[in-house]
Amino acid sequence: MTSSKDSVFAIKSLSVFYGPKEAVKKVSFQVPEKHVTAVIGPSGCGKSTVLRCLNRMNDFVEGVRIQGEIIFHGNNIYDSKIDAAEIRRRVGMVFQKPNPFPKSIYKNVAWGPIINGFEGNIDDLVESSLQRAALWDEVKDRLNDSAFALSGGQQQRLCIARTIAMNPEVILMDEPCSALDPNATNKIEQLIHQLKERYTIVIVTHNMQQAARVSDETAFFFEGELVEFGDTRKIFTNPSEKKTEDYITGRFG
Repeated sequence: MTSSKDSVFAIKSLSVFYGPKEAVKKVSFQVPEKHVTAVIGPSGCGKSTVLRCLNRMNDFVEGVRIQGEIIFHGNNIYDSKIDAAEIRRRVGMVFQKPNPFPKSIYKNVAWGPIINGFEGNIDDLVESSLQRAALWDEVKDRLNDSAFALSGGQQQRLCIARTIAMNPEVILMDEPCSALDPNATNKIEQLIHQLKERYTIVIVTHNMQQAARVSDETAFFFEGELVEFGDTRKIFTNPSEKKTEDYITGRFG
């Protein structure tokens, strides 16, 4: 287990309730800095719920109740004094389906920084964000085109560029390749490897081969519980728990 000084998040006894239903049950683990942490498990096991807790996206879900702590740079992000909007700026999110704004490619990247008071050179920021998202060379001559003119994979990289433009510390990815073809998926996976040099990444995926390819650590969830967390190579080659082995080898899931 990674020590807290190397971790961006320390999740402590996290439980999440949707009304009376306990969707996540006293989960504890740490998210290492500038690593890729994959969260795997069958549908309905609590993966995305935990992911959305890391930037307080569950605040928008009616009837949700959260217990436990998520420590981010020494502070519990669920403390009443914490500004949830600031957490969401520092912890960006890329969703399952590409969701560009109905604006130009340029404005998709520039919009967030501008409305948040960015005072630097916005052209430079747009270019650097698109470069970091491995999209600049494909769109530099068509920045005023609609974002919807891009392919699905390009739209997803645009959404990553839009997240990067807000200068986050962490990027959360919720099934970012599930709507993409194999070629676009490969580009996103290559991009993830590049991004972890600058950012901490947490990715939820149903694709175990993808988790094995892109992540450094893996958390396996089942029925709201964290069954096992550790080095990805160990999880996939020599898991400590039989339930983990059964899932990875396809006995259920």
